Amino acid sequence: MSILLEEIRDKARAADKKIMLAEGEEPRIIEAAKTIVKEKVARIALVGNPQTIQQIGGNLEGIEIINPVTDKNRERYIDLLYQARKSKGLTYEQAQELALDPLYYSVLAVKADDADGMVAGAVHPTGDTLRPALQIIKAAPGIKTVSSFFLMIIEGSKYGYNGAFLFADCGLNPNPNADQLAEIAVTSAKSAHILTGMDPHVAMLSFSTKGSAQHELVDKVISATQKAKELDPNLKVDGELQGDAALVESVAKLKCPDSEVAGKANVLIFPDLNAGNIAYKLVQRLAGAEAIGPICQGFNKPINDLSRGCTAEDIVNAVAITAVQATI
Repeated sequence: MSILLEEIRDKARAADKKIMLAEGEEPRIIEAAKTIVKEKVARIALVGNPQTIQQIGGNLEGIEIINPVTDKNRERYIDLLYQARKSKGLTYEQAQELALDPLYYSVLAVKADDADGMVAGAVHPTGDTLRPALQIIKAAPGIKTVSSFFLMIIEGSKYGYNGAFLFADCGLNPNPNADQLAEIAVTSAKSAHILTGMDPHVAMLSFSTKGSAQHELVDKVISATQKAKELDPNLKVDGELQGDAALVESVAKLKCPDSEVAGKANVLIFPDLNAGNIAYKLVQRLAGAEAIGPICQGFNKPINDLSRGCTAEDIVNAVAITAVQATI
């Protein structure tokens, strides 16, 4: 495990947050829950059928198990869901049924302040995992765009924050417009600082550096950079920048010598999901980077989506990050 990940787990331990694991009957989730409780990374509630969970997990001392069918909070959560969605046409009867879904039940627990965050996605696709959060938790005040990032750690790299980067958006927004891209930049900088302590230097990436190419795709990045500065005047952000100008000091001195970001970037904002997703997978495979994510940002309370190919170790890391996010 990298030093940075261990530091994040230490922050999570100090935070002492309760995290809902909605897919409580999944063996990888149960294995992760045992590790999390043993290492005191967070307090855990597994959601599902208690008999099934105990049959799979054996000794689950210190782990709360919640059955939505019999839980004492059921009626309160049903009413909470109904009040939140009745203006959208949800009936009370529909709320009664929907609240029994472990994903909805877990999000409702977070909404009710009975838990600090939720992690799921080992079994469910992203759309199913995040739909309850988008409907119930919603975006944080002043934020319209929920996005995602990967924390990329390249041991021994001379680039970034001791080899650490935040890549966004690599998982949610296919083709963000300039306003959305600006919000992604601002929230990514905050995420980077909270999780790693780094001083964020945000590069708005493009195939052009400071007018070297003319295209409407470049115009979007230029506009997004200006909007990001307006959203947070103290943000260290620059664009449009090509990847080498963002990362390599010698290239930055040639292409944009007056930039406070070029050559020092540690937060990379990609112009669309094609670029972001391709980039993180290439860096992961070709550079041997540790890729932690996708981690969501912009929700009013932390809700995170796992890859369905995740390992138990990935789940532990996601819970640790969720717990740290809950300290905001």
